[in-house]
Amino acid sequence: MEAQMIRNVLASAFIIIAILALSEPKQETTSSPPHVQIDLPEIQARGELIGITGYSATSYFIYKGQVMGYDYEMLNILAEHLGVKLKIVIVKNLSEAIHKLNTGEGDIIAANLTVTKERAKRIQFTDRLLTSRQVLVQRKPDGWEQMREYELERKLIRSPIDLIGKTVYVKRGSAFETRLKTLSEEIGGDINIQYAPDSASVEDLIRQVSEGVIDYTVTDENIAYINQGYYTNIDAATPVSLEQQIAWGVRKNAPVLLDSINAWLARNRRTTLYNVVYNKYYKNRRAFRQRLDSDYFAKISGRISKYDDLLKAKADELRWDWRLLAAQIYQESQFNPNARSWAGATGLMQLMPRTGRKFGARDLWDPRQNITAGTNFLKWLTAYWAESIPDSTERLKFVLASYNAGVGHVEDARRLAIKYGKNPNVWENNVSYFLQLKSKEAYYNDDVVEYGYCRGEEPVNYVDQILNRYVHYAELIE
Repeated sequence: MEAQMIRNVLASAFIIIAILALSEPKQETTSSPPHVQIDLPEIQARGELIGITGYSATSYFIYKGQVMGYDYEMLNILAEHLGVKLKIVIVKNLSEAIHKLNTGEGDIIAANLTVTKERAKRIQFTDRLLTSRQVLVQRKPDGWEQMREYELERKLIRSPIDLIGKTVYVKRGSAFETRLKTLSEEIGGDINIQYAPDSASVEDLIRQVSEGVIDYTVTDENIAYINQGYYTNIDAATPVSLEQQIAWGVRKNAPVLLDSINAWLARNRRTTLYNVVYNKYYKNRRAFRQRLDSDYFAKISGRISKYDDLLKAKADELRWDWRLLAAQIYQESQFNPNARSWAGATGLMQLMPRTGRKFGARDLWDPRQNITAGTNFLKWLTAYWAESIPDSTERLKFVLASYNAGVGHVEDARRLAIKYGKNPNVWENNVSYFLQLKSKEAYYNDDVVEYGYCRGEEPVNYVDQILNRYVHYAELIE
């Protein structure tokens, strides 16, 4: 027993010595300077912050139709602070992310990014969002539930030396690859590093460890912690690095954006909202389990809702992408067939009783009847606008706005656009502009207006939110 204790002490001491020796590997990294000059003023002028991220169970995903994720939510809060909209660009690996950043296809990389010297040659890091350390993820032995703690400890790797000759799977170009190469030097033996496909996420590798497909991977401790809530047979108690900073990355020639983000982080780091978002994705194991168990966690199931098959059939009739129809229904009811508005709009597509009857529904609480009537209404609106709005992309915006506010209010906005020298066949900054002005007395009392007051901001936001959600759905779901 004493001998075992001595071995444990020596192993722990070695971990500390090895970790303190952490250094970047001696490898050449070609600096990739920005090819564009886009800073915060240019971003605000175009009205859009472009975030670069990747699919994962914590950073960016869709659950029950809702776009979610730690980095996604934090970027949304930042975009609102900067007075712009958020657009997301999806990448498969860090090299692609840095390329898109430096060619102007994105403005900020947000994907649980570890700060390293090598990466800092190519991008500028913001102040840290959080800190973590890298840990080994390994599978507990069969029958671990019946083992005593000291018995279990003997079966698990607790010293990095024991990784010599072992095969560890990570993604190429990741901070985990860098750390394992450095660790091999420190322990004086080779760790067999195998590369996962670009399409594999950190969570995919953790799942493969749990299922016995692979034996080891490395990840950040905060990611390992939340995954242990679902994969109870994995162990992540063996550190392989010191505490490291997790941050976002911007172009090296965007100092105004960088300073603005850092000032925003300094103000918000200790706020309730900042901590609520962190805890939601990195501490709430119960919610994490629910997401992974759900048939509607899109990253795993490829499904948005229980109505996907019906939506695909009805979308074909509309000649729409079914994910667009799903984005609209989420906007209307969040896929709740029992939803009812204060005005009496009912069911999945929030139809008023009179409209539902007109387009074939006897029972709006019935999902099939509701979706059928709703798509019949959309067909009618598409036909209505077909002649006056020949461009199909523009026509879609008029159809969605009319579904929300009614054809009359949209026609009023078109008449105002003609009167004031705008294009009545273009939505953005033309018809949408005057639809919003219909909440002002001078405009809803204008001689060309026939349908009076309209809270025009609602249909304009309705169109924007559906089309934005559709982009996310199209990125994540086949």
